[in-house]
Amino acid sequence: MALVRIDVLKGRSPEEKRELLDAVHESLIVALQVPRGDPTLRVLEHDPANVLLPTAPHAVSDRYTLVEVTMFSGRTFEAKRALYQEIVRRLRDLGIPSADITIVVLDSPKENWGVHGGRPASEVELGFAVDV
Repeated sequence: MALVRIDVLKGRSPEEKRELLDAVHESLIVALQVPRGDPTLRVLEHDPANVLLPTAPHAVSDRYTLVEVTMFSGRTFEAKRALYQEIVRRLRDLGIPSADITIVVLDSPKENWGVHGGRPASEVELGFAVDV
């Protein structure tokens, strides 16, 4: 299970936002082996007046994209590295410069997730492996 938040500046078309969602979704499937229908992904748009973008060590463009993945603890460093590389590759294919992509992974123990009617995820058969 994963929750993904993709933060961008306003101005992307509906098609561009769908491409972002699809690219990150496919990255999760490939790198973390999550089930196709499992993750919840969303794009949040921000008015440029409400965002201060990085200028050091280099300035980023208005294509800056922040991808935050909250997921169960247990994935290996290698799986996370594969996720970073997969997301960057796919977003770069959409015209987003590599230097304008930041990815943050937040690991959370399964007992911190209420699923299937409010049961701790640590007590539920998830149907997929987390230790990849």
